[in-house]
Amino acid sequence: MDSILLVEDENALRMTLGDRLRKEGYVVDCAVDGEEGFAKATQLPFDLIILDLMLPRRDGLDVCSGIRGSGVITPILMLTARGRTPDKVAGLKIGADDYVTKPFKMPELLARIEALLRRAPTRPVPPAAIYEFGRVRVDIRGTEVVRDGQEVGLSAREFQLLRFFLENQGTTLSREDLLTRVWGYSASTFTRTVDVHVASLRQKLEDDPRQPRFFITVQGLGYKFRPSGP
Repeated sequence: MDSILLVEDENALRMTLGDRLRKEGYVVDCAVDGEEGFAKATQLPFDLIILDLMLPRRDGLDVCSGIRGSGVITPILMLTARGRTPDKVAGLKIGADDYVTKPFKMPELLARIEALLRRAPTRPVPPAAIYEFGRVRVDIRGTEVVRDGQEVGLSAREFQLLRFFLENQGTTLSREDLLTRVWGYSASTFTRTVDVHVASLRQKLEDDPRQPRFFITVQGLGYKFRPSGP
């Protein structure tokens, strides 16, 4: 389940496009100006950013440049009424990955989104797509997590992090590894989002989150998933 940040100040377009993307199966968060868009893009994990060029408080080109300067490598799709070639070139030069001009046809925009998401690093689904540890059962293909027979609600990013742990059992993973491989952030980015998400997995999947058996902290190095417990 891919997550998209939509940065668009035009209310009608933001609502229409957001609703359509959700119907297509994406998790969508929105920002109404450049400052909010920059804050969310650099503090929260997304698989794609759709960024309007003409925004209040901070224009899209400056936001795009700031996002890249912060070390975030999430694909950026510029969306704007400007159709002149110099504007397109400027956006691409400062880090945008693609550019769609308003007015646009929805099938074309969806195709561009799918193409950008395909280019992002992905991990193949392993042959054994069912994992079990403790009282938890994880179905990778079905994106389902069950504990004691009850489905556990995970966010898209929590599920991606859990999957990465399961596929790298017994391996000590640094926060930089997790930021790069799960979030798509630059390893130099400073953020506590890894710790927050690990804590959330412990809360939902461990018997005692304060004394975790499976999601282990490796002091000074990062985290390790230990499927059999201590």
